[in-house]
Amino acid sequence: MEDTIAAISTPPGTGGIGIIRISGEKSFKIASRIFKGAVEFENIKTHTINYGKIIDPSSHETLDEVLVSKMKRPASFTKEDVVEINCHGGIIVLRKILGLIVKEGARIAEPGEFTKRAFLNGRIDLSQAEAVIDLINSKTDAGSKAALNQLEGKLSKKLKEVREKLIELIAHIEVTVDYPEHDIEEITGDMVYESLKPIKSLIYNISETFENGRMIREGLNVVIVGRPNVGKSSLLNELSGKNKAIVTDIPGTTRDIIEEYINIKGIPIKLIDTAGIRETEDVVERIGVERAKKAVNESDLTIMMIDGEAGIISEDIEIFNEVRNKRNIVILNKIDISSNDKIKEIENYFKDYNLIKISIKTGSGIEKIEEELTGLFNKGSLRLNDEILLTNIRHKNMIDKCMVSIDNALSAYDGGMPLDMITIDIKDAAYYLGQITGESVNEQVLNEIFKRFCIGK
Repeated sequence: MEDTIAAISTPPGTGGIGIIRISGEKSFKIASRIFKGAVEFENIKTHTINYGKIIDPSSHETLDEVLVSKMKRPASFTKEDVVEINCHGGIIVLRKILGLIVKEGARIAEPGEFTKRAFLNGRIDLSQAEAVIDLINSKTDAGSKAALNQLEGKLSKKLKEVREKLIELIAHIEVTVDYPEHDIEEITGDMVYESLKPIKSLIYNISETFENGRMIREGLNVVIVGRPNVGKSSLLNELSGKNKAIVTDIPGTTRDIIEEYINIKGIPIKLIDTAGIRETEDVVERIGVERAKKAVNESDLTIMMIDGEAGIISEDIEIFNEVRNKRNIVILNKIDISSNDKIKEIENYFKDYNLIKISIKTGSGIEKIEEELTGLFNKGSLRLNDEILLTNIRHKNMIDKCMVSIDNALSAYDGGMPLDMITIDIKDAAYYLGQITGESVNEQVLNEIFKRFCIGK
C-alpha cells in the first residue's frame, strides 16, 4: 500500500487513445518530472485535464503529446493521489511511457490492484469491488444494469442492514447474559426467536434472486442438439446474425462446441452449437459427441432439431430421450421441402411437447423460436429491473451459510439451549454476511477475488 503503482488501463492493441494510470504517494512527483505543459504540474488544479508532452528527463526525448488528469486524494478512485495520462493508443508509445514512469519510482500494478486499494482505503466495499469486474465483463444491457446496481451499493446496503440487526441482537443477548445487574430490558429466547424469523425471510428473498442473477450475468445456456446435418449450425448463424459456424451438406462438419452470445428482447442467451449426436468411428467426431452430451447436462434449455425432409428416425428418438427431462424446445426444420405425411408423423410423436415448425432456408418460423426463448424465461420469473439481484456465486454461498446459521440458532432455541449458545450461530450468520461486504474477510479471499481482475483496473 505504500508503493506507487502504475499500469496501462486500456486494452492491448492499437487504438486512438491509450490511458496509463498512476496511484500512490509518488504519483504527483513522478508526473511533475515527466510532464511538461503550459502550467507546471505542481500548479495544476485538481480534477482538471491539461495538455502537454511526456519528456524523459534524462535524455530530454519527447515520447508523446498527451492530456494529463490530476486527482488529489481522497477524491479519486483509490482515495490516493492519482494521475491519468491520455496518450496515443499505440502499444509502443504506451510501453515507453509506462517504462519511464517505472524508472521514475513506480512499480507495475498487480491485477485489480487499483480496485483493491479503493476497497482497502474504504471507498467501496468488497461486493462493490467485485461489481467492477462484472461491469467490465457484462455482455448485455441487463448484465450491465445488474452490475451497476451492485456497484452503486444497493446489495451492500441491504446486507449491511441485515447484519446490523444481527449484531444488535448479539449485543442485547450478551448484555443480558453477562451483565444482568444493568438496568436494561432483559431479552428472552422468545424475543430472539421472533427477531430471527424476519431476518431469515429477508436473507431467503435475496438468495432466491440468484438464479435470475446468474442468467442475466452469464446468459441462458441454450444448447442445440440433433443428428448431423439437421440444421443446427444454420440455426446458430441465423439467430446470432453471424456466420459463426461452418455449414455444409456433409454430415459431421461440426466437431466441437461453438458458443455465441446473443440478446433476444433483453434476454442474454449463450447459444451453443454441438456436434451431431450419432454413433461414429471417427475419433475426433466421437469426442465432439461426448462434449455435446456434457453441454446438454449443463444447459438451462435444449433445442432439439428434427430434419423434416428425412422424417423422424430411431436416432432422433434416442437423442430426445437424452433431453426429455430437460426444459426443451423441439424444432422441425426444412418444412419447405418436407411432405405433409412426415410433418404429421413428427407432430403426432411430439404432440405432448413444444414443437415449432421452421425453415431456416426461407426464414419461416424463426421469430417463433425467439418468442419461445423469451417466453419460457420471462413469464414473471426473470425480473430484469430488480434493484437487488444476486449475481455472484461467492455471495450466494455466503448467503446460504448465513441461512444455515440462522436455522441452527432457531433449532437451538427449539431444543431449549441457553441464550449464550444460540449467540454462537447468530455470530456465524453475521460473519458470513461480512464476508460479502468485506467486513470480516481475510487476505486469502481478497487475493483470490482480485486476481480475476485485469491489470490497470
